[in-house]
Formats: sequence, C-alpha cells, structure tokens
Amino acid sequence: MPLKPDDLTKFLENESETKFKTELLNLLNIRINNLCFDECERDRIVCTLTPMCSRRFLLKLRIKNGLKIEDLPPFCYSVHKGVIEREFRNKTVVYRPYDTYLYLIDFLDVFFHGDYRKLNKFFSFENWEEIKKIFDDRINNRNENFKYLLTKDYFIFKFEDKIHVMFLKDKFVLCNANREHISDLNLLFGICKLYAEQFFPEIKLNMVPSKNVEISVKVPYDVLTKIGEEPMEEHISKANEYFWNTFWEDLNSLTQYCDEIHLQMDKSQNLEITLSISLLTNNYSEEEKRIPLRFRDLRLILNFITRIYRDYYIIWV
Repeated sequence: MPLKPDDLTKFLENESETKFKTELLNLLNIRINNLCFDECERDRIVCTLTPMCSRRFLLKLRIKNGLKIEDLPPFCYSVHKGVIEREFRNKTVVYRPYDTYLYLIDFLDVFFHGDYRKLNKFFSFENWEEIKKIFDDRINNRNENFKYLLTKDYFIFKFEDKIHVMFLKDKFVLCNANREHISDLNLLFGICKLYAEQFFPEIKLNMVPSKNVEISVKVPYDVLTKIGEEPMEEHISKANEYFWNTFWEDLNSLTQYCDEIHLQMDKSQNLEITLSISLLTNNYSEEEKRIPLRFRDLRLILNFITRIYRDYYIIWV
C-alpha cells in the first residue's frame, strides 16, 4: 500500500529526528522545483491552459514566503498576471483568479496602468498623500469605479464586489480575496470601515483591541410598530415578510461567524443589533480547532448589515 499525504503529515508532526524531517522536506522541495521550472514551464501550452499545480498555488507559496520575482518560474508568473488582468478587464479566462497573489508593482501595472510607475515610486517612499491624489483623480475625474482605504499595514481596494488587499510591509497584493483567511484584526476593521463608508455610513463600528470588531445597526421603532401578529399571506408587507420569515434564519446563519450577537431595545425603543466579529469562526476543523474567518464569511455578515440598513433604517430616519 503506497504512502498517503496523511502519512507524511503525521511523520513531520511526530518524528523526533530533525535530520529526517529536513531530508523529507528537501526531497519535496526538489520535486516542486522540478515541476515548476522544468516539467510545467517547458510545455507552454500546458502551463497556460492546465498548469500542473491547481490555480498556480505554488506561485502563491513562493510569493507569500518572501521569494523575489527572479525566484519564480518566469513564464508561469507572466501567464498568472495575464489571467488576473484579463479577468479585471472582463475578458475570457481559463479559471477565475480568486485568492491570487501579485507583487505590488505588477498589481499597480494591471489595475492602474497609466500611473503605475509613479505609484510604485510613491509606494517605495511611503508618500501616501501623492498616492491618494492619483487614486482620487481616477475616481473623480476619470470615472473609475473603485473605493480604497489606507490602514497601518494595508491598502484595501474594492472594485465592485471584489476585494484586493495590499500588504505594505511584504510588497505583495492578495487579489480577489475569497477563501483566504483574515489574519489581522486591523485588516478586518479596515474592510468593515470601507464597506461602511460606501453602504452604511451611520452605523456604529468599533474595534476592541486584540479581541474583535463590533458593528451595530438599528431597526427604528416606527418599523417595529408595523410588524404585527403573524400576517395573512395576502396582506403581508415587506417588513412583515422579512422579520417573520427570514430575519431569524439570517441571525442563525451568522452565529457560525460571529463571536456574539446582541439584540436590545435602546431608550427610544429602537431595536439595536450588535455583531461581534473576531478572527475565528464558531466552526471547527477535524482537529477540533476553530476555523479562521474567511473573506467570503465576512461578506455574508456585511451583506446582512447592508440589508437592515437600507431596507429598515435609512428610509425611516
């Protein structure tokens, strides 16, 4: 019976001899380099259409671990960049490039081509004011549809429903974030703030350092008074239909991703809904460890807040 991946994992976890672990990892590294720089890179049709690692995840492995562009298989990375650019320009792609990584200068080249050299220079010198001027000019004078937010360690971009995160210290960018984990509370707060500025500017947003992010939205008393006893279907209103049939299902779904959900009446008899979000969900892995929060999990939470705000807050206040 051949070795299985689980056998290798258990060996690396349990083997006491560092020498044997190192030898096994060296063998694995040799195989990966041979696959990337010889087998796949040599056949450009295969590398373009059906790369030998799924969605080019070995490029992600190299970029996230600090390797430079000269340490990557050059043709594979050029195709990878091309796929991201084609998807950005709404052209046909072999696969949707979610959770992909680019070096900072290549991200700027794809998404801000005309200004990418100036932007790269300003990023090198951390000239944030000049960077903002270029972005604001594109938004206000060139009708480019994106939002951005600068935090301590990140530049966060939102193009329609897609999120891209620039890691300023590492000089790389996560494009089309979806299944990747959100690993920093400041990043979590930044994404929430970016969405809040666009979709629900009047909600309460607060970060509890080293713990969680809290989002609070209200359902006004005027809305609550219009939700009576369980309505007859022929007379059902939008608010009645939602709060009787969907609201509690939404809250129940969100318990998977929120640390806590609080519902309380304020002094004006408005219903205040507060969601506490940390970097860990309430779902567990096979090893009984809490699964980290992903970008797409956060999107479900923010969609819920957007719905409450737009449908049952803003038109009543």
